[in-house]
Amino acid sequence: MKIKLRKIIYWTLTIIVALIFIGSAMGKLISGEQSQQMAKMLGGEKNLIILGVIEIFIALLWIIPRTGVIGTILGASYLGGAIAVHFINNESIIAPLVIQIILWVSAFYRYPEFWQRLIYNIKTTDIN
Repeated sequence: MKIKLRKIIYWTLTIIVALIFIGSAMGKLISGEQSQQMAKMLGGEKNLIILGVIEIFIALLWIIPRTGVIGTILGASYLGGAIAVHFINNESIIAPLVIQIILWVSAFYRYPEFWQRLIYNIKTTDIN
């Protein structure tokens, strides 16, 4: 694959994931009817603000190539918590699950060492 095309794919995936987190953060930080309902579900407006700030922090870490791995791990952890909250509140887990999949596919493209370490560990693990 040509280098220019690889860079375009790299930055497109990076921006998509960042926009997902930033868009979700803005929905939490900007008052509206939907954010009021979310605040009730999550235990108050203060929690909503904290979650919005965390999402912006994850997006910033994700965008910067040097801190992208940390952003991946924090984003995956955050989305795991979102899936748990949706599950506990009897809501659909499809949205956070799809975002989690997009995050990991993007991370595997951006950081091939993730994939290499997973495959390497699977092939060399000796199960007794």
